[in-house]
Amino acid sequence: MMERSFLQATLQKVSERMMRLDNQGQVEKFPVSLLDMQCWEWPQGVGLLGLTKYALAQDDQSVLAFVEDWYDRHMPAMDTVERNVNSTAPMLALTYLAQRKPKPEYLALMESWADWTMDPQGLLRTGDGCIQHMITGDPNDGQLLIDTLFMTVLFMIRAGTMLKRPEMVSEANYQILAHIKYLFDPACGLFYHGWSFQDMNRYGGVHWLRGNAWYTVGCIDFITEQEALADEVRRFFLATLERQAGALLQTCDAQTGLWHTVIDEPSSYLELSGSAGCLCGMMKAVRLGFLDEKRYLPLIRRGIVSALGYIGADGSVANVSYGTPVGMDKQFYMDIPCFVMTYGQAAMILMLEEAMNPYWAGLLDG
Repeated sequence: MMERSFLQATLQKVSERMMRLDNQGQVEKFPVSLLDMQCWEWPQGVGLLGLTKYALAQDDQSVLAFVEDWYDRHMPAMDTVERNVNSTAPMLALTYLAQRKPKPEYLALMESWADWTMDPQGLLRTGDGCIQHMITGDPNDGQLLIDTLFMTVLFMIRAGTMLKRPEMVSEANYQILAHIKYLFDPACGLFYHGWSFQDMNRYGGVHWLRGNAWYTVGCIDFITEQEALADEVRRFFLATLERQAGALLQTCDAQTGLWHTVIDEPSSYLELSGSAGCLCGMMKAVRLGFLDEKRYLPLIRRGIVSALGYIGADGSVANVSYGTPVGMDKQFYMDIPCFVMTYGQAAMILMLEEAMNPYWAGLLDG
């Protein structure tokens, strides 16, 4: 029986482990650590989102205090943070804190970052006005990645709504549509990782799991965060999600209900940040009536049970691939090592938090 008390205890264990994460003795190749929770970068931003949503949903004051303290300690050093797609990620969780407690310093930082995202000389644009996937230390000229939708565009939707800047929300929706245009593979229903406006190709043309998860788990927020979303745009987002979910249903590992890091390459390892993200997105879509419960419930049941088996006694989520730039072949993704990562912890938190929704009471057993 997947009882609420068990899910609650597991959520607490996974959250506590995330808050203690350091660089695990690794020498990292990026300018900012992707492992250490005490850095301002995209893995930490995704981690903070998981913690914040959990703390607000469960009224966990200790976790909320950790998140607030994290921002209080990092905000004074904002002048040292290089603004780019990935470093925007911590701004998303801040919108939830500002909604709960609209401190002037929260709102001022949101306004400043909102101005930057709308400035083509700030957040760079490439072909068709698409957001260029600039990262810390590298502008990635002409590069379009699916990751951008979760790292930056979700913030634009929430901040644009909260700050009453409809032009920002409109820009965010354009970016989602443009990313689907270049990255969605209509032949199979999955997303490619990236597109190059310099070489006019999709790099290695790889259907990378975590990249797909950024759309699966983000799509519901693209829609539910916008009361005034045009019906035709909403339908387009959901039609894309339905095609993707059907493809994920066909490509999951038959025994576990999880997915390989290269989705259509069974010899690649099972990856848990992407698997938990896809399961979370599917569950939300089923609960809201966007996907058929009867069709997806067996996969959801199998996937959740399997995912729980990757949580260690100390709350560490195993089989989470390290930060992954776009690659030119499948082997590149298969060679990415696995560590305990904040976004792996966060994806598991978001999945388990969804599983605690009353809608799922009794449905996950079987």
